Amino acid sequence: MGINKETYKQIITELQQENVILVAVSKTKPVEDIRELYDLGHRDFGENYVQELVDKESQLPKDIRWHYIGHLQSNKVKYIAPFVHLIHGVDSLKLLSEIDKQAAKNNRMIDCLLQVHIAQEETKFGFDEEELETLITRISTNENEWAGVCIKGLMGMASFTDNMNIVRKEFQYLKAIFEKHTNLSIANCRLQILSMGMSSDYKIAIEEGSTMVRIGSLLFGTRNS
Repeated sequence: MGINKETYKQIITELQQENVILVAVSKTKPVEDIRELYDLGHRDFGENYVQELVDKESQLPKDIRWHYIGHLQSNKVKYIAPFVHLIHGVDSLKLLSEIDKQAAKNNRMIDCLLQVHIAQEETKFGFDEEELETLITRISTNENEWAGVCIKGLMGMASFTDNMNIVRKEFQYLKAIFEKHTNLSIANCRLQILSMGMSSDYKIAIEEGSTMVRIGSLLFGTRNS
C-alpha cells in the first residue's frame, strides 16, 4: 500500500512548527514503506517487537534513529542494545538495570524514557507517581548506580477511549509530573522529552505539552496485525 505522503508532509509541517518530534511507528510494516518515508527525509522510526526491529535495522540505512516503543522484556534488551536510539517504555527497576548492564557491554550510554501509568486500564504498564518519585530520588542520590543509562524524559499512554476529556486530563497529569522534575541537573537524568500522543490523540497531546508523538496508522494505513 505504501505511505500516505500528503498526510506525512502535513503532519511533519504541523509538528515542526511546535518543535515536536515525530516517531513514525513502522511495526508490522515492510522495509519498503520505511525506505519510502526515509527518502522523504524522515529518520525517527518506532518498533514494538524486538525481532522485527533487529531484522529491519540490518536491512536499512544506519543513520535511522530507532525507537523501541513496545513493552520490553529484560531478556531481550541485549538484541537491541548495540544500536537502539531511545527506549520509550522503561517500566521497572529490573528493566532499567538490564539496560544499564547491556549498555556497559556495548560500551555506550543508552537513552531511555520512564513510562508512567496514566490510563484507567489496568493493562497499561508503567510506574505510578510515587514509584517514579522514589526512582528519581534514587538516581539523583547515586549517579553511579545506572551509569550506562541516560533518563531523557517520560512517556505515557492515555486510556483507549473516545472521550477526549479523559485523554486530555491524563496528558495534563503526566505534564504536571514531568514539570516537577525538569529542573534536575544530574548527569544521567535530564528530563527533556515528554513522549505522549498517538494517531488518534496527538493533537491533544501537543496542546498539553508533548514534545514527541508516536504516529503509525495515519502514515502507513491500518496495521497488518
